[in-house]
This record gives sequence, C-alpha cells and structure tokens, in this order.
Amino acid sequence: MTLIEHPETQPKWWKEATIYQIYPASFKDTNDDGWGDLKGITSKLKYLKSIGVDAIWVCPFYDSPQQDMGYDISDYEKVWPTYGTNEDCFELIEKAHELGMKFITDLVINHCSTEHEWFKESRSSKTSPKRDWFFWRPPKGYDSEGRPIPPNNWRSFFGGSAWTFDEENGEFFLRLFASRQPDLNWDNDECRMAIYESAVGFWLDHGVDGFRIDTAGLYSKRPGLPDSPIFNSKEEFQHANWGSHNGARIHEFHQELRKFIDNRVKDGREIMTVGEVAHGNDNALYTSAARGEMSEVFAFNHVDIGSSPHFRYDAVPFTLKEFKEAIAASFLFVNGTDTWSTIYLENHDQPRSITRFGSDSPKYRNLSGKLLALLETSLTGTLYVYQGQELGQINVKDWPIEKFEDIDVRNNYEIIKARYGESSTELQSFLNGIAMLSRDHSRNPMPWSSEGPNADFCSSKANPWFSLNESFEQGINVASEESDPDSVLNFWRKALATRKQHKNVMVYGYDFEFIKLEDEKLFSFTKRFEDKRLFAALNFSDDEIEFSSPQNSSSLTLLLGNYGNIEQASNTLRPWEGRLYYID
Repeated sequence: MTLIEHPETQPKWWKEATIYQIYPASFKDTNDDGWGDLKGITSKLKYLKSIGVDAIWVCPFYDSPQQDMGYDISDYEKVWPTYGTNEDCFELIEKAHELGMKFITDLVINHCSTEHEWFKESRSSKTSPKRDWFFWRPPKGYDSEGRPIPPNNWRSFFGGSAWTFDEENGEFFLRLFASRQPDLNWDNDECRMAIYESAVGFWLDHGVDGFRIDTAGLYSKRPGLPDSPIFNSKEEFQHANWGSHNGARIHEFHQELRKFIDNRVKDGREIMTVGEVAHGNDNALYTSAARGEMSEVFAFNHVDIGSSPHFRYDAVPFTLKEFKEAIAASFLFVNGTDTWSTIYLENHDQPRSITRFGSDSPKYRNLSGKLLALLETSLTGTLYVYQGQELGQINVKDWPIEKFEDIDVRNNYEIIKARYGESSTELQSFLNGIAMLSRDHSRNPMPWSSEGPNADFCSSKANPWFSLNESFEQGINVASEESDPDSVLNFWRKALATRKQHKNVMVYGYDFEFIKLEDEKLFSFTKRFEDKRLFAALNFSDDEIEFSSPQNSSSLTLLLGNYGNIEQASNTLRPWEGRLYYID
C-alpha cells in the first residue's frame, strides 16, 4: 500500500531491484584473447540470477580506442570488436529478459573520443558546423619557452591541465578527463539532439531497460569557462568542479533527456535512469518524480570518506561516526518525499569495501564482508552490487606501481615523480594512497575458480589484459565459495532473499534514526514501514561490544545475522558481528 505521507513507498521495479554491475573487460573471457566479452556475460547470467540479481548494469562496451577503458567512445552504436558484435549484445539483452532480469547500459555523454566522427569533423576546420559541439579555445598566451598556456586553470580529474593543445588547429580543446576525451558542448542544441538519438535512442530501440548516466552533473559548464578559485595553492591547476559541476542548465538538460526517453519508448517499458552526480545538494531535485529528471543518483559522500577532497590518493583518517553520517546522507533526503536513493559501497571507480570499511585480515575478512552485506541490504534505496563484491573480494596486496593499469594512477605517478623525485615523501604518500584507494583494486579479472594461473577467467594458455588479484588462491573465487555454505557468496544469497521477503521495511523503510551515533564501534539504527520496525546492531570492530534494545521495544525477533550461531537473548556482539531484528 502506498502511504500518502510517504510517496517514496510508491512501488517501482527499479526501487526494489538488486542491480549487479559488470566491468566487461574483467568479467569472463570466452575466446581466450585475455579480455572479457559479451558472450562471457551471457554465459554467467544464470549464476547472477541464482544470487538474487534482478538487473545487470554493463559498463561501456561501445567502440573505443580504450584510452580510458571504454569511457572514451568513438561510436555509440557499435560494440567494441574485442567485446563482440552488436548481435552479441542484442542476444545478451534477450537472454537477460528471458531470465526475468533487466538490462542497464552505461551512458557516457559528457565526453567522447577524439576518434569519434563528431570530433573529427569539429577538428577539421574552425568553420566546421560541428566546431561548437566541443569547447575549442585559443591559448591564454605563451610561456617563456614558447609553449601555449591553457585557456583556464582547470585541473583534469586525471591530473594536469584539463586542456589538450591541438597542433594542427593551434587551439586547445577542453577534456575534463583523459587527453583524448573531449567534452561535448551541451549548450549546442544540435549536439544534444545528436547525443540523444545516437547514444540513447539507438539502445532504447534495442530493448534496454535503463541507463547509468556517467558524470551526470557535468553537462552544464559555467559560461565563459572562467578560472577556478585557488583551492590548493600548491597546485598549478585547480579542481574543475566549481566551473563544471551542477551548472545553471543541468536540470533543464536532464528534464529534456527524460522527455526524449519517454517519447521514444512505445512498448510500455518503464525506463530507469541513475545519474553519477558525485557531489552537491541537488539530489532531491534530480530525483523528484514530479520534476521528471532521473530516477535516482549516485552520491559520493560515503565513498569519499578517507580521501582528501583535493586529491583522491591522499588517504586521510576517518571515524565510524563520519562513515555513518555519510552513508545516511545517501538516503535521508527521500524521507516523506517523491524522491529516491541508491545504496552501494563498490563500483569500477572504487577500491574494495572490505579493505576500506571492514577488515581484510584473514581472520575477519569473511565476517566483515558479511557485515557490509548486512548493512547494505538493510538500507532504503536501490541496491547495487559490483562484480566480485559478492565473493568478499579485497584489495590487491603489495603490488609494484608497474602492475597498475589505471590511467589516473599512471598520470599522477609520473606528475608527482617528476615534481618531487622518486625518493620523495610525496611519492611514497601517493603509493600508500593507491594501495588503499586505487580503482584498479576492483578492475582485475573475476575469479571463477582456484585454478591457476587465471582462475577460469580465461584458459591457462591466455594472457589476461590485467593481472588477477592473488586472493583467488586463498578461497576468494566462485567455485570455492559455491561449495562452502558459510561463504560470503552464500551469505549474500541469504541477505538478498531476506531483503526481498521483507521488502516493505528493508527496501522502502522510512523514518531512519541512529542509535548511539557517537559510538565508534557500533553502527545501530531503526527504521519502519507502517507497523513494522527494523532494528540493526552492527559491530565495526575487532572487539566484543554491548548493544541496547531501542526504547519502547517489548521484544526483538531476529531476522538475520552474520554469525552462524546467534543467541537470541544476548546483547553482546562478537567481532564484526551484525544482526537485524524486528521490534515487536
């Protein structure tokens, strides 16, 4: 029943779905070229269904020169041949639908590749009709050595200037990410319409059920692209968000995109969209049903914990209280409104959550992995699980810099080494930071078994595009966990089944309240749905701790816990133990 005072409880498939994110390069290789492929995803759909997955989100599989792992797209309407063919993708969509699962694709429309025909035309002449589809600017001037100075002081998210100088044109083009990843100019009407038709309409026509919208807050830049204020006086280039994020027309653009989607789909499918907006206070605007923008958004408050706001590889200490508040910020805004939220701890841009927020020691990694599963499945919002997370995957250990693949890591390593020296404290701090925070921790090939050297991601004869996490030899792999009833994988199955069975309070629960927010070991809260109340007591420490029942609770009925033997009456939580109760 929909509650008038709680419109967020209006049922939707995408609110209740558990969405599993797939990084195609690393999921499953079926032709032994060392790269995952679309046929590999199709071959594992029944595995995903068995976990309790309702939808898959596949990271970019489009044609691309792969400067940024497919987020630099050269053709929105063609599959990258290494991943397969368009027909392979259409088959994947069809097979997912046959199993009752939805298909969500990545929508990368802030930027494309310099290899895209649009950019080639734009670059061909300063009078090209597509010149204004991108941000071309002359140099601000020239330095003492005759080198062109970028038009403004914006810093690329991958390090260095956010501008690439084009020798043939004698001008710079804006690219907030990689050097050959030019930003599209959304203020140009023709450009937007072309984006909608090619990147969105084509895939809607082929049956997709939704879009994860990449960098969804970046499309409206500050007019004139002025210099950013000085946020970090030590750096030549400054964080670009001030001039590029949540700009004046961003909501207009998303409303227009939503109308395009609704007008394009004629078969009754309800298309969901989830936008990566990262930072800001606009979540309620972006996701209000009445406003018609996006279904839900990814906020970064909680995954940014422990990382400096000025440089993601500056690891900084954080408290459990800060983590609790950041987690809650992802969904508290929906209470009593027509908006919606997302629940996630991992994705292709984040390290492994057990290493980050739990304990990846051999003694506690399984327990803390289950604890995090318990936390996520108990929160209000659409639940996202990233590949390998269901296994309790951890960060790689003691890798030399040469093994890291991420362009962000490589760029910043070279910049810091050149500026401070190979033996500098700055470079050592960076290496410590990537050991905890690098995106590469989540991008290694999926371990399907304990069989070396490639864990059945590909055969032993093939050479994977990226090194595997050696943890597959320590039991963190699908085959080993399938046969272990006490594995993290089988706990995820149990937790997702419980979430479905009790979806009213677990998915749609409202009036969230912390218990003992200041406690640095206990993560505890209540929430409710009509006459049902959920109580969570989660121990985020290596110690035994006590918890108290909520006020006005006559008795507690255990719903789910991550230890096999739980004494119902005990108020003692063992290390990394969590329990969910109904309050009677």
